Amino acid sequence: MNYSEVIEYVKKMTTENGRPSNYPFRSRYEHTMRVYRWAIKLQAKLGGDIDIIALAALLHDIGWDSERPHEEVGAELAVEFLDSIGVEPEIIKRVGEIIMIHEDKDTEAELSLECKIVMDADLLDEVGAVSVIWDAMATACEDEASYKKAYYRIKNYYRINKPKIRRCKTDAARAEYTKRMQLLDSYINQLEKELF
Repeated sequence: MNYSEVIEYVKKMTTENGRPSNYPFRSRYEHTMRVYRWAIKLQAKLGGDIDIIALAALLHDIGWDSERPHEEVGAELAVEFLDSIGVEPEIIKRVGEIIMIHEDKDTEAELSLECKIVMDADLLDEVGAVSVIWDAMATACEDEASYKKAYYRIKNYYRINKPKIRRCKTDAARAEYTKRMQLLDSYINQLEKELF
C-alpha cells in the first residue's frame, strides 16, 4: 500500500484539527511520524499485518474535540477517510478498533499483535533522548529558565516514567524502553556531576 496519501491527510488533520499544544515546539505531526517509524520497526521484529499497523500508527492522533475523547473522534475520522480511499472494510474495522483503544495503555484486555505494536510505539515516543530535548525546551519557555530547572524537570520526568515500562505490551518494546531509561539515568547522573 502507498501511504503517501494517508501521510498528507495526517499532516493536514494534525495541523488543522484545533488540538491545543501545551508548548509552541510540540508538533502532533512529528509525534505521529515518530510513532509510525517505531511501529514499523516493531513490526519488523514481531510480525503482524503491516498495513493495519502502519495505518493505525499514522491515524492514531488525527482527531480532536474538546467535548469528546480524541481516540473516539480519531477513529471516526480514520474510518471515514479510509473508506473514501477504498481501503478494504476489514482493514478499516481493525484500524478503527486500534485507534479507539490506543490511549488505554493500562488495559488488561486481550489485544491483537497489531494493537500492541501501535500502543507500544506511541508509548516509546518522547521517552529517552527526545524527552531530554522536550524537557529542556519546555524549561526554556518558562520564566527564569536555567540548567538546574531543566535538570529537575528531566529528573522528575524520569521518576514518573520509569515505572511505565509495565505498560509495554511486547518484549521488544520493553527492551527498548529499558534502554531508554538507562540512557536517561546515565544522562541525569552526568548532568548532576556537571551542575553540582
